[in-house]
Amino acid sequence: MSTERAEAIVVGAGIAGAATAFHLAKRGLGPVLGVEARTPAAGATGRAAGIVSEQLWDRWDVEVVRESKVEYAALAARAAPGAYRVNGFLRWTAVERAAAALRPRVEELRAWGVDVSLIPPDRLADLLPAVRTDDLLEVAYAPGDAVVAPSDLAEAYLAEGRRLGVDWRLGLTAGRVVRRGSRWAWEGGGASFEAPSVVIAAGAWSKRLLAEAGHPLPLTPYRTQAATLVPSEAVPGSTPSFDDLDTGIYARPEEQGRFLAGDGTEDVETDPERFPPGGDPEFVAHVAESLGERLPAWADAHLARAWAGVCVSTPDRRPFIGPVPGAEGLHVITGFNGFGVMRAGGAAARLAELLADRGSRARERLRSVEPGRFPGEVRPFPPRDGFTLQAGDAPEY
Repeated sequence: MSTERAEAIVVGAGIAGAATAFHLAKRGLGPVLGVEARTPAAGATGRAAGIVSEQLWDRWDVEVVRESKVEYAALAARAAPGAYRVNGFLRWTAVERAAAALRPRVEELRAWGVDVSLIPPDRLADLLPAVRTDDLLEVAYAPGDAVVAPSDLAEAYLAEGRRLGVDWRLGLTAGRVVRRGSRWAWEGGGASFEAPSVVIAAGAWSKRLLAEAGHPLPLTPYRTQAATLVPSEAVPGSTPSFDDLDTGIYARPEEQGRFLAGDGTEDVETDPERFPPGGDPEFVAHVAESLGERLPAWADAHLARAWAGVCVSTPDRRPFIGPVPGAEGLHVITGFNGFGVMRAGGAAARLAELLADRGSRARERLRSVEPGRFPGEVRPFPPRDGFTLQAGDAPEY
């Protein structure tokens, strides 16, 4: 079996891997080779909700999402019309403890430059006519937040990367990353590739690849669910997305007057090769009941389809982006805790800057998410939701 050589290999053709390969080529690092065992966006990217919001609990994340929004808007305009749409994002609560958490978060977000504010609950009806507001205590609104078509953006990154010389090899059987002297290699599907640098961007499969390479990181894949529903009256595409803090349900408008709804993290580890891909009846019932109570006009919506995907969590709910400790030339971009689409564009640009320039500015821009921040033995941990109001290991909201 002959071995092909490149300057960098990117493993994974989800949105994070596709964006990383594109940015590496854009910075003149090449040749760049991308490998994918399945089809583009076949993992979490293709099952993602595609909400892009700056209403996060960490300043680094907020800044990276802001960079991603700018990049997605430009990418969609060039290569994927309709894949990026500004529609705004709402958060609300009828519980005083949640309201007490939401108020200071909005103030902190505003201090970080986020265009978000608390609005009177009765104004919510102007933005989302279907909603019942009589018991709401606080509503936060960010008019510049957006929704995207994750698979379309991933395909656009792949196409733009190819134009810059990225060589993508798709449909290869599951492979492995190994060390060969001073270089790294990817082996699988009867193929062999070598490069001084490898980036593992394989989502929930990153845990296995890193362990097999002899450099495990604390990662926990977990299952999450979503559904598309069809109300009797079409939902306009300009309808804001929302997060109901009291039920854990989030939703966004979809094409053809439909809407997508989901409810976050399962609290057990999942094998990304063996998991129920459909939505559970309990999940569908919870979505229907919760939406029916808060949005009575949507109570008669019927289910179009429900599905599940596998995301990957880290111990502190922050991604791993950068060099793997003790493994020169091996890098990773994973562990987005269910919100990789929000961050992928900006995060990939920062990682490519590090690989291409290796300067102190590039290292500093990834300091808080460096993979080596958990030294010692890799221990199991439960999945942790990344989309919360509060920081810390066990946020209430």
